[in-house]
Amino acid sequence: MNGEHKQRYREKYTNAKQKGVKFFPDIIYKDLLVAFGLFILLIGLAVFVGVPNEPKADPNDTSYIPRPEWYFLFLFQLLKYFPGQIEWIGTAVIPGLAVLALFLLPFIDRNPYRHWSKRKLALGIMGTVVVGIVVLTLLAAFTTPPQPEAAVANTLREQIALGEELYALHCVECHGIEGEGGEIKGVPGLEGVTLKPINDQDVMYPFTDETLYNIIAMGQPLQGMPPFGRAFGGPLSPTEIEAIVAFMRYTWDDRVELPEEETVAAAMPTLKEGEVPSYDVHVAPIFKRYCVSCHVPGKKNNNYLMRTYEEVMTTGDHAPNIIPGDLGSNLIRMVHREEIEAGGPMPPTKALKPELVEILERWVLGGAPETAEQAAQASAKGAPLPTAAAPTEMP
Repeated sequence: MNGEHKQRYREKYTNAKQKGVKFFPDIIYKDLLVAFGLFILLIGLAVFVGVPNEPKADPNDTSYIPRPEWYFLFLFQLLKYFPGQIEWIGTAVIPGLAVLALFLLPFIDRNPYRHWSKRKLALGIMGTVVVGIVVLTLLAAFTTPPQPEAAVANTLREQIALGEELYALHCVECHGIEGEGGEIKGVPGLEGVTLKPINDQDVMYPFTDETLYNIIAMGQPLQGMPPFGRAFGGPLSPTEIEAIVAFMRYTWDDRVELPEEETVAAAMPTLKEGEVPSYDVHVAPIFKRYCVSCHVPGKKNNNYLMRTYEEVMTTGDHAPNIIPGDLGSNLIRMVHREEIEAGGPMPPTKALKPELVEILERWVLGGAPETAEQAAQASAKGAPLPTAAAPTEMP
């Protein structure tokens, strides 16, 4: 910079200093405006975008795909180009050099000019860096596989419903539908063992939620109960075990009451006069609670699976077990506690409540519709209802 340029800058600096800008209230006012704008932006993001609800962190979940927050995605993508033993270059060397360059920038860039037209090299370098960050961020966003879906309960009601479903899948065979215990049937290694109830005061009063969680997670090997927590080789995540504990606590502990606004989402639905049940709305909850724990692959069930409508209607060594319009179907006969070639009384440990048997009968007589729309059409046509020839009372 020559003497003429220096003199010109000194004059501008002197004039600006004489005119001046007060720190208070001028600068403070501008800072407050910017801070308030950012606050409104954060509130808007929290309300309209929110944070995705994910299960609790589980180090034993090998299906989890790590993904940082969006502002670190470019570094996340950068690591993909330095795999294996050279990973340290992407994690330490390149970011370290970038930070060091920022520290040395005042000593490297000694250009006295501030107008953009006279700082093309600096703007070019910085522009390239920004474009690189944006491109890497977009690549990371589009190429990283999405997380596998996991059961997440957003409310207490949903948590209890999830817990009931998981209890039916993993616990019913040994502990009974209502936690009543009794003699175990059909479980290898535990056949004939009699378990005490877990739904009474002897368990629900002295056992805290933490105790119940630990029993489910770690099991009780000396009593034949395997561990269910992933950390101990089981199939359940911490979130899922907490859901089972919530179901047990709010269902069987008479000291605990649900808030007025909360009801159990998985409660058995009721039927209106003349209404034909549908699988989706009325029948699936019954099967999930009372049947699915046994009727899944790998269990002794005559290959009859009951996880979906298609499985209910088509699978099994004696298929079809449901014949639309026929109360002589295998399933109906078994829930009436008959011993037939297709199987014995179902559920094996305890009879279904009469109102649930009636739902199944009305569903079969109505043509075994899958959806609520199909059931509504059957109702409009006046589907037959169970009569004295097909009693709904348990024999």
